[in-house]
Formats: sequence, structure tokens, C-alpha cells
Amino acid sequence: MSAGDQPARSGVPRLRLDELLDELQVRIDEVRGTRDRLNGLLDAVMSVGRELDLPQVLHGIVEAAVLLVDAEYGALGVIGDDKRLAEFLPVGISDGLRNRIGDLPSGHGILGELIRHPEPLRLSELSEHPASYGFPPHHPAMHSFLGVPIRVREEVFGNLYLTEKRGGAEFDAEDEAVLSTLAVAAGIAIENARLFEEVRLRERWLEAGSDITSALLSGAPEDEVLQGMLERAKDITSADMGVFYLLGTAGELRGSIALGEGAEAHRGIVLPGTRGTLAEAALARDGLVTVPDVATDERVTVQPERWTGFGPAVAVTVGTKERLSGVLILARRHGRPPFATAEVAALPGFAGQAALALELADRRRDAEQMSLLEDHDRIARDLHDLAIQRLFATGMTLQSAQRFVDHPQASERLARAVDDLDATIKIIRSTIFGLRAHEAPGGASTLRTRLVRALDEAAAVLGFAPALRTEGLIDTGVPPAVADDVLAVVGEALTNVARHAEATRAEVSIAAAEGTLTVTVTDNGVGLAAGGRRGGLRNLAERAERLGGRMEVGGRGEGERGTCLKWKVPLVPPTAMSRPPTG
Repeated sequence: MSAGDQPARSGVPRLRLDELLDELQVRIDEVRGTRDRLNGLLDAVMSVGRELDLPQVLHGIVEAAVLLVDAEYGALGVIGDDKRLAEFLPVGISDGLRNRIGDLPSGHGILGELIRHPEPLRLSELSEHPASYGFPPHHPAMHSFLGVPIRVREEVFGNLYLTEKRGGAEFDAEDEAVLSTLAVAAGIAIENARLFEEVRLRERWLEAGSDITSALLSGAPEDEVLQGMLERAKDITSADMGVFYLLGTAGELRGSIALGEGAEAHRGIVLPGTRGTLAEAALARDGLVTVPDVATDERVTVQPERWTGFGPAVAVTVGTKERLSGVLILARRHGRPPFATAEVAALPGFAGQAALALELADRRRDAEQMSLLEDHDRIARDLHDLAIQRLFATGMTLQSAQRFVDHPQASERLARAVDDLDATIKIIRSTIFGLRAHEAPGGASTLRTRLVRALDEAAAVLGFAPALRTEGLIDTGVPPAVADDVLAVVGEALTNVARHAEATRAEVSIAAAEGTLTVTVTDNGVGLAAGGRRGGLRNLAERAERLGGRMEVGGRGEGERGTCLKWKVPLVPPTAMSRPPTG
């Protein structure tokens, strides 16, 4: 062996040593990579476990998953009660691109495959799977795919979707194992967040119910309390609109209160019954009913256009079978997620507490009314037994003293004083009658009561409840014959509003003052049409003329839309009133 062969032989062991060192370095890198990935997985588990706010937990899970498997895009789909995606939280796609893509997926194609078969799914090419049917316009190209389900106990809460592993590589078994481990930790974190959210929701419902009860029992106006109840329910459930219908004794829906987007279409609506409404569905269920899309629900057949643009809705009865106070309806805009069971689980209890508070408030008002009536009777007795007797005695004394007065002016003043005392006695007697004139069962109705009934009847035709304002002693100072004319005038005026005005508000005002009765009916409609038929208005004018009065019809005033009708007649004592023949 020559000396020249020695370097060649020594080169072979060196080459093998280099190969071994390279392989060792690769193994070290793999171990280091595995260690780094385990550390990353541990950090991700700790991160998602710290949060208790559910939206932040879900977003943190997607971000952690994207980092762990080195994916370009990721998303978490929450499965709803209808086995479709109720929420979809993407990562890696900008807001601008998301808006160009359009509606978020609901659970078709590959995404639906994981809903139907909740097992890990790993694909090297999305388009080659039988369930794939392409992407919508503007959607980025995606090839590699990895999806795993997230379970909360035995329930599949949703799925993690990862696409486009960076560098053009495919997702491997290790990626699947890491993501499956993260999904287990995510399920625990989601359950903790949901339990925390349920406790917080329950506390908010209890606090809202307590506030409503306190407000009603402290004497706050019922309309104000109901509006507060609606506002709290709308806020707690993140609804876009809330509607509350009061249920009348005959089953009609009236006095609706509405808050939020699109509330104008529901506010003040009066319906003769519940048929064809979401309220009927709630009454049929004797409690709570939820619908995925109220705008297309087959049960809503009465004025369905009022629900245009809305989707998920929930309705709950307020009260019991024996005493139903009304129906509370909450709705979200189309495209928003449906009401989750946890969100509305406490709603029936809240409605029941509100119904109990309403009933207690009614009992309190009844007791206050009885106390008020007792005070009226006591005041009436005192006026009759003390004030009138003393005034009468004073008048008799003045009359007897008048004989001894020779001065003509002094005698005239005494006579006027006696007349004033007589008039004062009549006023007090009229006041006594008014204090005692509360309506008894089977007794004659007062003008005020008859007006309220007339406006309730008109509300069914108008589609909303007109307002009523009264001033003066209209129950005692208006003769019965004139009271009949007042009801006829109000009825005809509101009928004209319903037929011709296209109004959304109307107000009736009755004032008895300074010997004149004034009936005013205003609306915010289109006003009087030029050259239109006015037979009904002529009849009202003739009624006023027969009683020595007049009627005026015109606009409400500068810059105000609508019509104002004023009907004025003089008030005379009932004994002097004789109604002319109408023939």
C-alpha cells in the first residue's frame, strides 16, 4: 500500500461521520420542534382557559389553532339547534375581503361534512372531496384542509377548520393530534365560559325583575314601568327590537309598546284578536316560543310586513291562564344568530315576576281607589252637612236683613250677594254629585266612561289607540242631551280620520269651561282634500248650530301636518235644555 492511498481511505470514515452528524442534527431539530410545539400547545391551552368571556374564548381558540399548525386561514363554526352553523368566526381574512365575499357560510359542503360526521378530517386537496362544491366569488384559493370537532361534554359545540398550511405542505398526523388536543381544552374552556355566562344572565334577569317589582309597587306609572321592562329584556338578550302587547278582556291586543329598530311599525297598534300573530303562537304554547325567521313564519299572517328585515324572534306570555296581562316579543335583524336556549331560559321567569308585579300593582290601585272614593264620600257629606247649611243660613240672614235697608244701592248689593250664595250652593251641589258619581254596576255611565269606550271601539278601525284629554266637570256640567251629541261628534270625527286621513296619531280633547263645551279632534294625517265630500262634517256642523254653537275645521297650524276639528256649544242648566226636533 502506497502512501498516496492513505487520504482516500481516511475520507470514507469522515464522510460517514458527516452523515451521522447531519442526521443527529435533524433529530435534534425534530426534538426541538416537538418541544416547541408542545410548549406552544401548553401556552394555547393555558391562554384559552384563562378567559371567561365566551366571544373572546372562541376567538382565542381560532388564533391559537392557526399558530399551532402553521395555517394561513382558520375558523370556528358554532353549531345551532337546527344543525347548521349559527356563528362563524374566521381568522386570516380581512374585514374588507369578508364583506366582498358576502354572507358567512351556514354549513354546506366540507363544513357541513364535519357537522354530519363529527370526526377529524384531513385533506390534501379540498376540491377532490365529494362534498366540496367550490367557493363563492372573491374567496381566496384553498387546498389543504384540517378540521376537528369541539365537544362540550357529549355535545358537539362546533368545529375547528384550518386551511392552507404555510409553505405549500400538507397537514400531517401530528398536526391533527395537536389540533385534537387543543379541541379538548377548548371544550373545557367553552363549558366554563358558558356556565359563567348563564350565571351572569340569571343575575341580570333577577335584577331586572326586582327593579320592575320595586318600581310598580312604589307607584311609578305603569306605562313607564312596562317600557323599562321591555328595554331591560331587549338589552339582556341583545335583541334589535322589543314589542309588548297588552291583552284586553275580549282577547284583543292593544296599547302596544315598541322599542328599537323598526319599532314605529309596531307602536300603538291595536288588533281585534291574536289570530295570525306571533302572540297567538306564544299563547298556544302557554309560555315561550322561538322562531328562526319571523318574517317568513307561516303563523304570522296579520300585517306580516311589519316584520320585514327581521329574522330570529322569541315571544313569551306575561301572566297565567287565569290572568294574562300581555305578550312580550323580542326580535333580531335578519342574518343575526338565533336566540340560544341559555339566553332565553330565564325569560319565562322574568315575565312571570313582571305579571305578579302588575297584579300586585292593580290590587294596590284598587285599594287606593276605594280609599279615594271613601274620601270623596266624606268630603261630599261635609260639604252637604256643613258648608251648604251655613251658606243657606247666611243667605236667609241676608234676605231678612234686606227689609231693613232703605238705600237702593245697598239693597241691590244684598240681592246680588244672595244670588251669588244661591249660585255657590248650586256649584257645591254639582261638585257633591260629581264626587259621588263613580260608576256603579248596572248604573248609568258617565260621559267620561262613554268616551273611553268610544275611543276603544274606534281604535280597532284606526289601527292605533287615540289619546283622550278632558278638562272641567264634564260628567256633571254637560247635560245628557249634549253628551249624546258629543259622543256622535267624536265617533264621526274618528271615522273620518280612519277613512281619509292616513294618520298614525289622533287626539280627542273635551273641555267644559266658562259656560262653553269644546270638543277638539286632531290628527297627523294628510289633511283635508280639496273638493272632497263633506256630508259627515255638515252633519256635525248642524248639530252645533241646533245647540247655538259652531264648528271649525282646518289645518293644525303652520308647519304641522294633519287636521284640527273644533266643535263648540254653550252649556246651559239641564232644566232649561230642550232639544229641538231633528225632523
